[in-house]
Amino acid sequence: MDRAISRRDFVNGVAASALAGGLPAEALAAAGRAQAVVTPEIDPNPYPPARQGMRGSHAGTFEAAHMLRDGTLKLADAEDSGEVYDLIVVGGGLSGLSAAHFFHKRVGPGAKVLVLDNHDDFGGHAKRNEFRVNGKLLLCNGGTLNIESPSRYDKWSRVLLDDIGVDIARYERDNTINAGLYKSLGMGHGMVFDAETFGGKDVVLAMGGSWRGGPIELDKLANAPLSPKARADLARLLANTQPDYLPGLDQAAKKDWLARHSYKAFLTEKVGVDSQVYWLFQDIGKASFCVGGDAVPALFAWVQGYPGFSGMNLGDVPADLFADLPGGQHGRQREGDKSIHFPDGNATLARLLVSRLVPEATAGRTQEDMGTAVIDYAALDRPGASTRIRLSSVVLNVAHKGDPASAGEVAVHYAKAGRLVAVRGRAVIMACWNMAIPYLMPELPAAQKEALAYGVKGPMVYTSVAVTNWRPFVKLGAANFHCPTMFHQEVGLTEAVSLGDLKHPQSPDEPVVLHLVKYMNKPGLPRRDQHRVGRAELLAMSFDTFERETRRQLQRMLGGAGFDAARDIAGITVNRWGHGYAYTYNSIYDPVEWVYSESPNRPCVIGRQPFGLVSIANSDAAASPHTDAAIQEAHRAVQEVIERRTYPFVPRRTA
Repeated sequence: MDRAISRRDFVNGVAASALAGGLPAEALAAAGRAQAVVTPEIDPNPYPPARQGMRGSHAGTFEAAHMLRDGTLKLADAEDSGEVYDLIVVGGGLSGLSAAHFFHKRVGPGAKVLVLDNHDDFGGHAKRNEFRVNGKLLLCNGGTLNIESPSRYDKWSRVLLDDIGVDIARYERDNTINAGLYKSLGMGHGMVFDAETFGGKDVVLAMGGSWRGGPIELDKLANAPLSPKARADLARLLANTQPDYLPGLDQAAKKDWLARHSYKAFLTEKVGVDSQVYWLFQDIGKASFCVGGDAVPALFAWVQGYPGFSGMNLGDVPADLFADLPGGQHGRQREGDKSIHFPDGNATLARLLVSRLVPEATAGRTQEDMGTAVIDYAALDRPGASTRIRLSSVVLNVAHKGDPASAGEVAVHYAKAGRLVAVRGRAVIMACWNMAIPYLMPELPAAQKEALAYGVKGPMVYTSVAVTNWRPFVKLGAANFHCPTMFHQEVGLTEAVSLGDLKHPQSPDEPVVLHLVKYMNKPGLPRRDQHRVGRAELLAMSFDTFERETRRQLQRMLGGAGFDAARDIAGITVNRWGHGYAYTYNSIYDPVEWVYSESPNRPCVIGRQPFGLVSIANSDAAASPHTDAAIQEAHRAVQEVIERRTYPFVPRRTA
């Protein structure tokens, strides 16, 4: 279990000196202790997508921001670079890159745009993990997975996909055979009942079709270590004829109760199921909200097709319920909604955007090119280019040069390579996390700061594991496993899709990448507190811990089918997202109208208001983790910039 993995990069961050500019010596020393020196032996390939070890929010991306938050970072005088841009975008994720694209499209040739990002790679959460095993290039998403429900995308999100050359119909046609690959090999979905929870030994079961939100076949649980009472309760829960578990209430009152109580409360208090039955459903909502059934409203469970509601006369679930609301768009999670998954997730979108913004950075232009396209990172920030993308640049302060009501420029201070640098922009779009903006912009009104700080992003981990073959999955009869009480709650093969010259392996004897997911939630606490505690625990975990537990879990699950962790694992990349999914409003903890209406009193609406020459664009501004939310908010922010340029006589909002 301790066998070394080649090309392992334990830290994968910028050098600690990147934080040096303007930091006090003791703060710099603390940052340095959190970071090891990356040697050529550990990291022979500095190409960011190919780096292994701890990625996502890697070392060097957040330490200075935490010091700023805690009041231990004191900014010294910055070195004025002399650069002035028409637009500075803080954040190089999908929202920031989309903002740069929309701005160029509206303003035309000659505009100068600078994108600043704290990571060593662009894309924000839309990161790409690359491995080479036995000479074969393998990909996995390091963050954002899907284009969810593209038929529901608004006009500007569809326009952006068209602009960058995304052709969903062609992609689906090209992957017709791949779509049935795992099923053709007799593989469906599996579950792991771990020994720590159920006693005895681990039980690995192939369950057939999809588990989450889909039908459960009782016969597939014949070998599950469930008690007789749990089996009886589960049969009752899944029966075609069920009682009304909220008798005496009319339909509206029932929905109100379900909106204000968790699915756990509904199952355990109203349906009265055994705790082992709830164990089967405890992860409802984690893939969308980073919390489980104890913090997900029961009404969401009804919408998503979970059992227990057939006898309650709730009516039909409208096909578009929640789907178009900007406060979370919960209807997107219904079983059957189409999702488009590229081999590297939505990193393909980020790469297509970069190919348009900085054409010199890659020869790739088409959707298919992005499978194997190589990015020249040195070309991203060249003098004279209309768009410059400056990575490993930690923004620490954004302030107008003078009164925000009349200032002509905004100064942006960032730390990079041991220097504190100031650049100026005639407009700024903050495409970073809402909760960071109050610390970066002390001049904002107090009410707006409070609104920006309200949403607490959900922490999560995507672990990518390159393996030399996937024969154990075929032998076990499952392409993916649900493991609610193990270290990673989800373990599976990457989706069978190809892109251009990048071909998904067709034989189990070929190498492939496994996609593992860990949700850092703390059941029993209010949702936002779960996120805070989970993030603290995540940041305290070392890569060594992740590597050990990943190897251990895979060996336990797959060892009986011939897997050998020491022999078969070729690489591990841990994508740590302490600030992962945008906070969506939750009717257990938040006002009901925030969840089910377009209330202007929602914090996301108050927080995203423009201030002086600064606009705000990110998925937090929509209170939605979906990719189209990030694009929509980028377009809105650019519209605000264009309005100010077009009608400069209109008073700016500064309070």
